[in-house]
Amino acid sequence: MPGQGCVGTCLFSSEILRQPLAVQRLLWNLLPMAQAQRIPELPPKRGYHHGNLREALLEATRHLVAERGPLGFTLTEAARRAGVSASAPYRHFRDREEVLAELARRGFRRFAEQLHQAAAGARDAHEALFRMGPAYLAFAREEPGYYAAMFTFQPTVAADQDTGGAFEELTRVVAAVLPAGSGHPRLVALQVWALSHGVAMLDRAGLPSTGSDAPPAEAVLQKGVTALLRRV
Repeated sequence: MPGQGCVGTCLFSSEILRQPLAVQRLLWNLLPMAQAQRIPELPPKRGYHHGNLREALLEATRHLVAERGPLGFTLTEAARRAGVSASAPYRHFRDREEVLAELARRGFRRFAEQLHQAAAGARDAHEALFRMGPAYLAFAREEPGYYAAMFTFQPTVAADQDTGGAFEELTRVVAAVLPAGSGHPRLVALQVWALSHGVAMLDRAGLPSTGSDAPPAEAVLQKGVTALLRRV
Protein backbone atom coordinates (compact mmCIF):
# COMPACT_ATOMS: atom_id res chain seq x y z
CA MET A 1 0.00 0.00 0.00
CA PRO A 2 1.30 3.54 -0.76
CA GLY A 3 0.88 4.65 2.83
CA GLN A 4 2.96 1.77 4.13
CA GLY A 5 5.72 2.27 1.55
CA CYS A 6 6.00 5.94 2.44
CA VAL A 7 6.58 5.49 6.17
CA GLY A 8 10.37 5.16 6.12
CA THR A 9 10.90 7.83 3.44
CA CYS A 10 8.56 10.35 5.11
CA LEU A 11 10.31 9.98 8.45
CA PHE A 12 13.67 10.42 6.74
CA SER A 13 12.42 13.60 4.97
CA SER A 14 11.15 15.16 8.19
CA GLU A 15 14.54 14.55 9.81
CA ILE A 16 16.27 16.33 6.91
CA LEU A 17 14.26 19.51 7.49
CA ARG A 18 15.52 19.71 11.07
CA GLN A 19 19.18 19.84 9.98
CA PRO A 20 21.33 22.90 8.97
CA LEU A 21 21.12 23.87 5.29
CA ALA A 22 24.46 22.31 4.27
CA VAL A 23 23.54 19.06 5.95
CA GLN A 24 20.09 19.19 4.31
CA ARG A 25 21.65 19.35 0.84
CA LEU A 26 23.84 16.33 1.57
CA LEU A 27 20.95 14.31 2.95
CA TRP A 28 18.65 15.21 0.05
CA ASN A 29 21.30 13.78 -2.30
CA LEU A 30 21.31 10.54 -0.28
CA LEU A 31 17.51 10.23 -0.26
CA PRO A 32 17.22 8.41 -3.64
CA MET A 33 19.69 5.81 -2.41
CA ALA A 34 17.67 5.31 0.75
CA GLN A 35 14.48 4.92 -1.31
CA ALA A 36 16.13 2.33 -3.56
CA GLN A 37 17.27 0.13 -0.69
CA ARG A 38 15.02 -2.68 0.50
CA ILE A 39 15.25 -4.65 3.70
CA PRO A 40 15.94 -8.24 2.65
CA GLU A 41 13.27 -10.74 3.58
CA LEU A 42 14.24 -13.32 6.16
CA PRO A 43 14.35 -16.84 4.74
CA PRO A 44 11.52 -19.08 5.93
CA LYS A 45 12.34 -21.10 8.99
CA ARG A 46 13.52 -24.51 7.98
CA GLY A 47 11.99 -27.55 9.56
CA TYR A 48 11.11 -31.13 8.78
CA HIS A 49 8.20 -31.94 6.52
CA HIS A 50 5.55 -33.99 8.27
CA GLY A 51 5.60 -36.48 5.42
CA ASN A 52 9.35 -36.99 5.84
CA LEU A 53 9.38 -37.37 9.61
CA ARG A 54 7.89 -40.86 9.51
CA GLU A 55 10.49 -42.00 6.97
CA ALA A 56 13.33 -40.35 8.88
CA LEU A 57 12.32 -42.09 12.10
CA LEU A 58 12.06 -45.48 10.42
CA GLU A 59 15.45 -45.05 8.80
CA ALA A 60 17.01 -43.98 12.10
CA THR A 61 15.40 -46.96 13.83
CA ARG A 62 16.70 -49.34 11.15
CA HIS A 63 20.26 -48.21 11.80
CA LEU A 64 19.86 -48.34 15.58
CA VAL A 65 18.44 -51.86 15.43
CA ALA A 66 21.35 -52.93 13.22
CA GLU A 67 23.81 -51.48 15.73
CA ARG A 68 22.21 -52.45 19.05
CA GLY A 69 19.39 -54.89 18.41
CA PRO A 70 15.63 -54.29 18.54
CA LEU A 71 15.61 -53.74 22.31
CA GLY A 72 18.81 -51.73 22.60
CA PHE A 73 17.55 -48.23 21.92
CA THR A 74 14.84 -45.75 22.90
CA LEU A 75 12.43 -43.74 20.80
CA THR A 76 14.17 -40.62 22.08
CA GLU A 77 17.43 -41.89 20.58
CA ALA A 78 15.68 -42.53 17.27
CA ALA A 79 14.33 -38.96 17.34
CA ARG A 80 17.79 -37.58 18.06
CA ARG A 81 19.27 -39.65 15.22
CA ALA A 82 16.55 -38.30 12.90
CA GLY A 83 17.29 -34.73 13.99
CA VAL A 84 13.92 -33.96 15.58
CA SER A 85 12.62 -33.30 19.07
CA ALA A 86 11.93 -36.13 21.52
CA SER A 87 8.19 -35.53 21.23
CA ALA A 88 8.07 -35.49 17.42
CA PRO A 89 7.84 -39.31 16.93
CA TYR A 90 4.52 -39.43 18.78
CA ARG A 91 2.87 -37.60 15.90
CA HIS A 92 3.18 -40.81 13.89
CA PHE A 93 3.82 -43.67 16.33
CA ARG A 94 2.35 -44.61 19.68
CA ASP A 95 5.58 -46.07 21.07
CA ARG A 96 8.81 -47.84 20.16
CA GLU A 97 7.02 -51.14 19.59
CA GLU A 98 4.85 -49.57 16.91
CA VAL A 99 7.94 -48.24 15.12
CA LEU A 100 9.50 -51.71 15.24
CA ALA A 101 6.29 -53.28 13.94
CA GLU A 102 6.27 -50.98 10.92
CA LEU A 103 9.97 -51.63 10.35
CA ALA A 104 9.25 -55.37 10.43
CA ARG A 105 6.42 -55.02 7.89
CA ARG A 106 8.69 -53.17 5.52
CA GLY A 107 11.41 -55.73 6.05
CA PHE A 108 9.11 -58.62 5.21
CA ARG A 109 7.96 -56.89 2.03
CA ARG A 110 11.54 -56.31 0.90
CA PHE A 111 12.44 -59.85 1.91
CA ALA A 112 9.59 -61.32 -0.15
CA GLU A 113 10.66 -59.27 -3.17
CA GLN A 114 14.25 -60.50 -2.86
CA LEU A 115 13.19 -64.15 -2.63
CA HIS A 116 10.82 -63.72 -5.57
CA GLN A 117 13.54 -62.16 -7.72
CA ALA A 118 15.92 -64.99 -6.87
CA ALA A 119 13.38 -67.64 -7.82
CA ALA A 120 12.17 -65.85 -10.95
CA GLY A 121 15.40 -66.42 -12.88
CA ALA A 122 15.52 -70.18 -12.27
CA ARG A 123 14.96 -72.81 -14.94
CA ASP A 124 12.88 -75.04 -12.67
CA ALA A 125 11.52 -75.27 -9.12
CA HIS A 126 14.53 -77.18 -7.81
CA GLU A 127 16.92 -74.49 -8.99
CA ALA A 128 14.55 -71.80 -7.68
CA LEU A 129 14.63 -73.32 -4.20
CA PHE A 130 18.42 -73.45 -4.11
CA ARG A 131 18.67 -69.88 -5.39
CA MET A 132 16.39 -68.67 -2.62
CA GLY A 133 18.80 -69.93 0.05
CA PRO A 134 21.66 -67.56 -0.83
CA ALA A 135 19.12 -64.76 -1.28
CA TYR A 136 17.85 -65.43 2.24
CA LEU A 137 21.35 -65.27 3.71
CA ALA A 138 22.23 -62.17 1.68
CA PHE A 139 19.21 -60.31 3.02
CA ALA A 140 20.11 -61.20 6.60
CA ARG A 141 23.66 -59.92 6.06
CA GLU A 142 22.83 -56.80 4.08
CA GLU A 143 19.76 -55.69 6.02
CA PRO A 144 20.51 -56.50 9.68
CA GLY A 145 18.16 -53.77 10.92
CA TYR A 146 15.18 -55.09 8.99
CA TYR A 147 16.04 -58.72 9.70
CA ALA A 148 16.29 -58.25 13.46
CA ALA A 149 13.01 -56.32 13.57
CA MET A 150 11.27 -58.98 11.47
CA PHE A 151 12.07 -61.75 13.91
CA THR A 152 11.43 -59.87 17.12
CA PHE A 153 8.14 -61.10 18.54
CA GLN A 154 5.52 -58.66 17.32
CA PRO A 155 1.92 -59.92 17.58
CA THR A 156 0.69 -57.06 15.39
CA VAL A 157 3.12 -58.06 12.66
CA ALA A 158 2.46 -61.78 12.98
CA ALA A 159 -1.18 -61.20 12.07
CA ASP A 160 -0.33 -58.84 9.21
CA GLN A 161 -0.66 -60.10 5.64
CA ASP A 162 2.58 -58.33 4.73
CA THR A 163 4.53 -61.11 6.46
CA GLY A 164 2.92 -63.83 4.37
CA GLY A 165 4.46 -62.96 1.02
CA ALA A 166 7.86 -64.48 1.69
CA PHE A 167 6.53 -67.68 3.23
CA GLU A 168 3.94 -68.13 0.49
CA GLU A 169 6.67 -67.74 -2.14
CA LEU A 170 8.78 -70.39 -0.41
CA THR A 171 5.77 -72.72 -0.03
CA ARG A 172 4.94 -72.39 -3.72
CA VAL A 173 8.45 -73.39 -4.74
CA VAL A 174 8.64 -76.25 -2.23
CA ALA A 175 5.29 -77.60 -3.46
CA ALA A 176 6.67 -77.70 -7.00
CA VAL A 177 9.81 -79.55 -5.85
CA LEU A 178 8.07 -82.25 -3.78
CA PRO A 179 6.84 -85.39 -5.52
CA ALA A 180 3.07 -85.64 -5.50
CA GLY A 181 1.77 -86.95 -2.17
CA SER A 182 5.20 -87.01 -0.54
CA GLY A 183 4.60 -84.39 2.12
CA HIS A 184 2.77 -81.29 3.23
CA PRO A 185 4.31 -78.34 1.33
CA ARG A 186 3.67 -75.79 4.08
CA LEU A 187 5.24 -78.01 6.74
CA VAL A 188 8.30 -78.66 4.58
CA ALA A 189 8.53 -74.95 3.73
CA LEU A 190 8.45 -74.15 7.45
CA GLN A 191 11.30 -76.61 8.04
CA VAL A 192 13.33 -75.03 5.22
CA TRP A 193 12.65 -71.59 6.69
CA ALA A 194 13.70 -72.70 10.18
CA LEU A 195 16.92 -74.17 8.79
CA SER A 196 17.61 -71.01 6.78
CA HIS A 197 16.99 -68.79 9.79
CA GLY A 198 19.27 -70.89 11.97
CA VAL A 199 22.13 -70.75 9.48
CA ALA A 200 21.60 -67.00 9.01
CA MET A 201 21.80 -66.37 12.75
CA LEU A 202 24.92 -68.51 13.09
CA ASP A 203 26.44 -66.70 10.13
CA ARG A 204 25.78 -63.31 11.74
CA ALA A 205 27.34 -64.49 14.98
CA GLY A 206 30.31 -66.03 13.21
CA LEU A 207 29.48 -69.47 11.86
CA PRO A 208 31.26 -72.13 13.98
CA SER A 209 34.11 -73.35 11.82
CA THR A 210 35.92 -76.67 11.68
CA GLY A 211 39.16 -75.13 10.49
CA SER A 212 40.47 -72.95 7.71
CA ASP A 213 38.57 -74.98 5.12
CA ALA A 214 35.18 -74.47 6.80
CA PRO A 215 32.35 -74.31 4.24
CA PRO A 216 30.55 -70.99 3.74
CA ALA A 217 27.07 -70.51 5.14
CA GLU A 218 25.54 -70.94 1.67
CA ALA A 219 27.05 -74.43 1.37
CA VAL A 220 25.90 -75.38 4.87
CA LEU A 221 22.36 -74.29 4.04
CA GLN A 222 22.31 -76.10 0.71
CA LYS A 223 23.46 -79.37 2.29
CA GLY A 224 20.88 -79.00 5.04
CA VAL A 225 18.00 -78.40 2.62
CA THR A 226 19.14 -81.29 0.43
CA ALA A 227 19.18 -83.64 3.43
CA LEU A 228 15.76 -82.38 4.52
CA LEU A 229 14.18 -83.02 1.12
CA ARG A 230 15.58 -86.55 1.01
CA ARG A 231 13.78 -87.42 4.23
CA VAL A 232 10.40 -86.14 3.05
